[in-house]
Amino acid sequence: MSIPRALRPVGLALVDKPAGPSSFAIVAALRRRTRARTGHAGTLDPFATGLLVLLSGAATRLIPCFIGLDKRYITDVDLTSTTTTGDPEGDVVERHVPPSRAALEEALAHLRGEIELPVPAASAVKIGGERAYRLARRGVEVDMPLRRSLVHALDVITYSGDEAAVTAVRVELNVSSGTYVRAIAQELGGHCTTLRRTAVGPFTVEEATPVEEAALLSVGAALERLPAEARHKVAEAVRAGVLALDTPVGDGSAA
Repeated sequence: MSIPRALRPVGLALVDKPAGPSSFAIVAALRRRTRARTGHAGTLDPFATGLLVLLSGAATRLIPCFIGLDKRYITDVDLTSTTTTGDPEGDVVERHVPPSRAALEEALAHLRGEIELPVPAASAVKIGGERAYRLARRGVEVDMPLRRSLVHALDVITYSGDEAAVTAVRVELNVSSGTYVRAIAQELGGHCTTLRRTAVGPFTVEEATPVEEAALLSVGAALERLPAEARHKVAEAVRAGVLALDTPVGDGSAA
């Protein structure tokens, strides 16, 4: 029996997204190359860069295995102002005196472990049946829901300014899936000026390439790198059916 073209080639692509295009534009770019059904295991905002995990063909049936993995980021936070979106694309809401290094360290300490922060207004969360970012664009103010997440690590890489006034900070984060780094920046009294995702579960940005060069990797090998609880999010029979169509490493990257 022939396999529908949309289900092949089968594989996983690790893509290093540049700043500018949306994650959906990157998905579409890979789809144009493979002419297969294509999905993602988590998006990045247009201004953000770094690792996107994309799945091709029948491997899209395994997306639940790859959603929910911990993620790592590096972000630069401007501590002199906040914006409507928590990133450089929004309008400045407030300019203020930056915190001292001691005050910043205290704030960072409160953001490690289990935290609960408001979801940013410029997000895809639905409020009354409508995406929050659409409401924000129209200037509609709403009470955003709280999101609980786990911050495994929040480490400072560099400080800008001096002991009395830290104007910016670069931090590295290891967080649970669904954590809004922009919300953490807002809690520090600033906004993200850069954001780079460096890892999704066991997959790192060092393994990734631009979407134009991305090759499809064996989804079977990718599944072996996941913890058992992630693999078991999809029924064994479904996994077996996808693996029967698996594309050898490096094959099927372009039509």
